[in-house]
Amino acid sequence: MEVKLWNDKREREMYDNFAELYAIIKATEKLEKAYVRDIIPSSDYEAECQKLIAHFKTLSSTLKDTVPSIERFHDTYKMDCPAAMNRLITSGVPATVEHRAAAAASGVTSAATVAECVQNFITAMDSLKLNMVAVDQVFPLLSDLSGSLNKLSILPPDFEGKTKMREWIGRLAKMGAADELTEQQSRQLHFDLESSYNSFMAALPTAGS
Repeated sequence: MEVKLWNDKREREMYDNFAELYAIIKATEKLEKAYVRDIIPSSDYEAECQKLIAHFKTLSSTLKDTVPSIERFHDTYKMDCPAAMNRLITSGVPATVEHRAAAAASGVTSAATVAECVQNFITAMDSLKLNMVAVDQVFPLLSDLSGSLNKLSILPPDFEGKTKMREWIGRLAKMGAADELTEQQSRQLHFDLESSYNSFMAALPTAGS
């Protein structure tokens, strides 16, 4: 006999989100241990860690009403993931970014700002995937992204991400807060975000340059 954990679509979505949150925490713990043991290259670690942190922030924001305390969620399910909790909640950036920022706090390319840009890109893309398409949901995300991009002096004024975000912010400013993007607009914005993200990563100086 099949036992259902949910009674309706809303409950099913909640349990799906719980499962995803659990998976993100577990994956982060494994990644942290692999990095500490020097099993994974720093570049691979940083890229994966940035994604996990951004996904975590988006999901924890979505679940803030049903999961007000991530620590309690962690303890309730006996996860035993101290490294993940430190990385996701206390630090908020990969260990490599912390190390670089500490070593070159006054550098032109702030590691923390790069991390912020990556997180804002992924948060915005994830939010669209979660169908958060109301103007008062999308506008703050694009504003945060635009602000973080403008902090990086290595990016020229005509950088693709800057110009596209300005265009979208201008478009959204003419709409009402409760208005929603159409499916076509949402797909175009996601495409622009993904394209800008790829251009952003390509524009970053490589290690040693």
